[in-house]
Amino acid sequence: MIQDIMPGTEDQLAKEMTAGYIGFDPTSDSLHIGSLVPILLLVHLQKAGHKPVALVGGATGMVGDPSGKSEERNLLSEETLNHNLTRVKRQLEKYLDFTPSLPNCAEMVNNYDWFKNMRFLDFIRDVGKHITVNYMSAKDSVKRRLEGENGMSFTEFTYQLVQGYDFYWLYTNKNCKLQMGGSDQWGNITTGAELIRRKNGGEAFAFTCPLLTKADGGKFGKTEKGNIWLDPAKTSPYEFYQFWLNASDADAEKWIKIFTLLDKQKVESLTANHHTRPEDKLLQKTLAREITIFVHGIGEFDRISATSKGFYDGNPIEFILTTDNAILENSGVPTSESGSDLPVDAVTFLAESGSFFPSKGAARKMILQGGVSINEQKVTDPNMPIDESSLLKDRYILIRKGKSFHLVKRKGA
Repeated sequence: MIQDIMPGTEDQLAKEMTAGYIGFDPTSDSLHIGSLVPILLLVHLQKAGHKPVALVGGATGMVGDPSGKSEERNLLSEETLNHNLTRVKRQLEKYLDFTPSLPNCAEMVNNYDWFKNMRFLDFIRDVGKHITVNYMSAKDSVKRRLEGENGMSFTEFTYQLVQGYDFYWLYTNKNCKLQMGGSDQWGNITTGAELIRRKNGGEAFAFTCPLLTKADGGKFGKTEKGNIWLDPAKTSPYEFYQFWLNASDADAEKWIKIFTLLDKQKVESLTANHHTRPEDKLLQKTLAREITIFVHGIGEFDRISATSKGFYDGNPIEFILTTDNAILENSGVPTSESGSDLPVDAVTFLAESGSFFPSKGAARKMILQGGVSINEQKVTDPNMPIDESSLLKDRYILIRKGKSFHLVKRKGA
């Protein structure tokens, strides 16, 4: 989980309980699975006896971090940011121990608290004079933008100073000597350490974790529907579980070391067993179990696991026929009501079912490619009739696209 590390960081952590922080971006009202890497860094830090500090960027969220971005993002209103901050705080409180009596209890801070009364002239006098434009322009995240077509606004250019001041403020007021983050944050983090050195002669430390990509080159955490969110209202626990379960062997072997708290011996044993019988998907099942329990709890996992076994390890049609409707419709499998009266052709049914297909054209294309099944029977004719005889329990029709299921209730059911 470590990519770059400042000299002396390991010695500092071995010497004393150290407060370390990570910043979280409040541009959405939920964190996504990319946020799990920094969350788990804070979890590991606390388990090792150190003090985790989660910074939510109420101020920096108003500016926009250029790191890893090719163009400037839209700025959010203060009202939207405050809503997002409240929701993100609630999520972080699930993973860290904030018990006040603990010597290394977790703490949450909002950088808007120390920026809201700071005047622009005070900032450029007390902060800006310590860091040269040459130093700031040499950062990779800045150079790439300056050399690109869209350039970089002064607002975004100042971001590393603002984040650097966060580190300085926490160092001065919270004795926070360590900052962590993704590898794309290295430039911003080192600016903070440099500001601490130049303003008061202090020594600060840092390390970053690698940015994750999928083995096939795809973006980690992205699906056809977008991000995989931690909020169950945005990504159902079932879809969350399926994301990890469907990981490739190469990804599962890498991710189980990052996203679970299993010890090295256990991971090596699981990996060896997986290499012997990859068809059992032992790594994927363990990864999906551990991370789903971590994010959604054991009760949710048990419910999802029963559903997953019914659909993937058994006979999906039999599972539907033998499972109570209320349980089935709350199992986590995406469910919607048909937009069409029966009978109807397959293309219209698929496009109006609220499932995988945004249009008739998309549905027709997937049928012709042989990628769609209805009630576990492959659809080969776009005009195949869907009628009363297609209903399971006089109520449901099951759509499968690849490894994904969607349950459609008859209109008005």
